[in-house]
Amino acid sequence: MATEIRVPALGESVTEATIARWLKNEGDAVNADEPLVELETDKVSVEVPAPASGVLSGISAQEGDNVEVNALLGFLEEGSVSKTAPAQTAKKPSKKSSSPKSASSPEKSAPAKSTGSGEIIKILVPQAGESVTEAEVGEILKNVGDTVSLDEAIISLETDKAAMDISAPASGVIKSMDAKEGDVVQVGALLATIEAGATSTSSNTSTSGNTPTSGKTGATPPPNANNNGLSPAPRRVIAEQGLDANAIQGSGKGGRITKGDALSAINAPTTTARHSQSNEVREERVRMTRLRQTIARRLKESQDTAAMLTTFNDVDMTAIMETRAQYKDLFAKKHGIKLGFMSFFVKACVHALKEVPDVNAEIDGSDIIYKNHYDVGVAVGSDRGLVVPVLRDADEMSLADVELSIAAYGKKAREGKLSLAEMQGGTFTISNGGIYGSLLSTPILNLPQSGILGMHRIEKRPVVRGDQVVIRPMMYLALSYDHRIVDGKGAVTFLVRVKENLEDPQRLLLDL
Repeated sequence: MATEIRVPALGESVTEATIARWLKNEGDAVNADEPLVELETDKVSVEVPAPASGVLSGISAQEGDNVEVNALLGFLEEGSVSKTAPAQTAKKPSKKSSSPKSASSPEKSAPAKSTGSGEIIKILVPQAGESVTEAEVGEILKNVGDTVSLDEAIISLETDKAAMDISAPASGVIKSMDAKEGDVVQVGALLATIEAGATSTSSNTSTSGNTPTSGKTGATPPPNANNNGLSPAPRRVIAEQGLDANAIQGSGKGGRITKGDALSAINAPTTTARHSQSNEVREERVRMTRLRQTIARRLKESQDTAAMLTTFNDVDMTAIMETRAQYKDLFAKKHGIKLGFMSFFVKACVHALKEVPDVNAEIDGSDIIYKNHYDVGVAVGSDRGLVVPVLRDADEMSLADVELSIAAYGKKAREGKLSLAEMQGGTFTISNGGIYGSLLSTPILNLPQSGILGMHRIEKRPVVRGDQVVIRPMMYLALSYDHRIVDGKGAVTFLVRVKENLEDPQRLLLDL
């Protein structure tokens, strides 16, 4: 008998929670009252226990999802015994192949007959979002015959929205690789099969010398590179820079090498991590990823569609910097996150949007849609391209909520785990080019939005205060807006309000 696992009551004023992590995978045997999943709210962390002994037969909500009280989390088959690992895990979804036969069955396939020491598990292309029906195979990270561990990356997939790694649903040996790099595969199609519990008899398991490249000219990993478990981003850096993966200390989960580790190794004082680059080619041609193609197309559409104009101002960051310096330790101790600049900017922009609603509106044909909710997109740069996760109902969030959400989104962006739902529906966007050193820029609108704020680097400049010239930490602000809906007066008023709220943060508390 299948028993539903649902979000429990979380408190009188708490209506939703975020799935922090699943403690069990589909197919795992569990005992009554054994923790299954960990939920986080803005108040507490809660573990949801198994209502009875049995097998976790289905997972309906993934890590990072926001779920309301009584929402369905999964199913428990009471009295069942787990016989094999599932084809798809709760932690990392699997993906599909262009095979017509497998594309017709998007649901998880039953394990095939065992041909060795374990069951044969099919790895299928997962559902990547309501409007996403296909993906492109980016990199094949393992070969047939390679031994893999549970949750080890096998294949990298890219859609026009995001990129993600497909991981092994169980430890075993790759029995078949049913997709090739560059294949366009449908949701539910077959990517590969694994013999669970088997061990490889070949000596070429999980080494970089046997890992296919992504088609780049001159981008072959060095002979001794230990690419076991490497995701595409650090793999590319290691290959292109001629680094030795064995000489790089990984800081990721389980000692896994991250892109940051690889980039740090480039400028390391030692030369032992770098191989000779005398044979390096002078040019290489690399096909744009689907995500990069989509970014290029949307940015061009924005320029072609909107009557885009940019207005500028500057802001004295003294008050914000003094506030951060005074309360940073107490803030971090209480909330578990550093107090950054972005939370102040989000709150200042929401306050200004309420005064100038045109900037929070959009054009739909001959109509204007005014939004009475404030969902602020925060542009996040990743090695796979620019993504814009959305802070829902930012007007109801505290500074700590904003900082925690941005940190979580940044982590997901780096790992390629942002969902389509997390990047849709924003009403306004903030882009911080200052973290890369930009002094001034004209950000491009994220259609159908009518406004985007560009932040820039802070630098000390002489300014006049009263009749005296003083040195202050200044930042240029840029508001790009759609002149079809936002007049110059409204745009300037919006930017002035943002400036005033940042230079005197007490205005936000007093709602002035």
